[in-house]
Amino acid sequence: MKKNILFLFLSLFVVSNTHSNTEDFELIRKGVVQIKVYSQGFDAFSPWMSSQLRQSTGTGFLIEKNKILTNAHVVSNAKYIQVQRHNQTIWYEVEIEHIAHDCDLAMLKAKDPAFYEDAHFFEFGDVPALNSPVNVVGYPIGGDRISVSRGIVSRKEQSTYAHSQVDSHMVIQVDAAINPGNSGGPAIQNNKVVGVAFQVAARGENIGYLIPVPVVNHFLKDITDGKYDGYVEMGVRTQNSFSQPFRKIKKIPEEVGGVFITKILRGGSAFGFLQKDDLVYEIDGLAIGRNGTVTYDKDARVDFVEIVDNKHSGEMINLKVIRNGSALEVNFPAKRMTEFDYLRHKYDEPFEYVLLGGLLFQPISRDLLQEWTRNNETQGGSLFLYRMFYFIEDDLGKEGVTEDIIFYRKLAHPINSMAGYYLNMILESVDDIKIKNIKHLREVLEASKSSFYKLKFRELNTYLILKKDSVKQADSEIKKIYQIENLSDLPKGK
Repeated sequence: MKKNILFLFLSLFVVSNTHSNTEDFELIRKGVVQIKVYSQGFDAFSPWMSSQLRQSTGTGFLIEKNKILTNAHVVSNAKYIQVQRHNQTIWYEVEIEHIAHDCDLAMLKAKDPAFYEDAHFFEFGDVPALNSPVNVVGYPIGGDRISVSRGIVSRKEQSTYAHSQVDSHMVIQVDAAINPGNSGGPAIQNNKVVGVAFQVAARGENIGYLIPVPVVNHFLKDITDGKYDGYVEMGVRTQNSFSQPFRKIKKIPEEVGGVFITKILRGGSAFGFLQKDDLVYEIDGLAIGRNGTVTYDKDARVDFVEIVDNKHSGEMINLKVIRNGSALEVNFPAKRMTEFDYLRHKYDEPFEYVLLGGLLFQPISRDLLQEWTRNNETQGGSLFLYRMFYFIEDDLGKEGVTEDIIFYRKLAHPINSMAGYYLNMILESVDDIKIKNIKHLREVLEASKSSFYKLKFRELNTYLILKKDSVKQADSEIKKIYQIENLSDLPKGK
């Protein structure tokens, strides 16, 4: 995981250089797919509501076994999806077989076999070399004709994927002009796919990004068992080892590179295996530099955690470390870190919430923070932001809390006229029972035998008291006033 970097989703490379081999292009365009999506998301600020229905377009391409590969952000929150290939006159309905929001990839399949007649199925190539040309194929906005452009590979690095705003994987930077258009188009070199177009830099000109083949292959391998599990996490924070005095204190030989471990995150793969101040200098036989990078291929160095990024749950992570002046090997299985899930944007499912006397409670999430910022909220902001971004870093869940529940909005009613003081604060307990997550909150409220609900918020010494009978009556009235449907049929949570 890395700090957020603002990106815009990729659009199409402008048609400036057509493919030099007309016969090859005739074959290639038989495998590129235009995607039309009708989507409707959910509203984090009013979680009982859906957003407006919207139409968008994207690009995909065919791979083995009649699969269509595209970006997750192209089909997120989709209600209905249609596809069409070059020279086809009708649109075909497709279904989503797998979607991976942490690496912005999705697999689709057409329902009618006729869609695949006279099709070309792409094979994957290697990671393209720096300064080598790639052709990006897709469908630009404003037209239904397939288009091709050429870009030069200018960089290979690990960077943040805009779709989730938190996951960081390898990317290929391409130097090319970019216009609004499509995402999910194949980048082709030597008639093979070497990347999937997916986002552009919000700042700078002619800077586009491709999802490289290793990330695509990771996704394809993950779904072979019929479900997508997601990426594993090392779960550490590190510091470079350039400081000679510190190396001397830690008895690090001059010829050894590596980085120092400054923190091990609860729930990560390394938790219980590495220790603070360990120097990690080798991973899976690859030497780690003093800046924390390893040689990925002949012309690129990436952060050593990229090696972990390529693993699947259960595969071994093999490290060499120096601990208290002694060299040793440390081996442990890679695992997925579910603690990071709340930091990702949420798609394809409703937001969980509890409404109590017009007070709306919801787990802290990136989507809720986005709405909070959009509404120019300030009250309770410091606590909200701290708990959002340091819940994992400061091990705030060690007391058994798996997600923070925030009182982020009230639907005005006489019963909650005095509740504004607690707005945007984190719920700590109900009836002196510490709240662990949204599911636990529901259970505590349903099991309450008292005539009153006694709510305690973090960093506040005063309780918010609600009379149970009044809450029941108020919720019935609030349902009618604010036209909230299914108020009594709230999501049950996990």
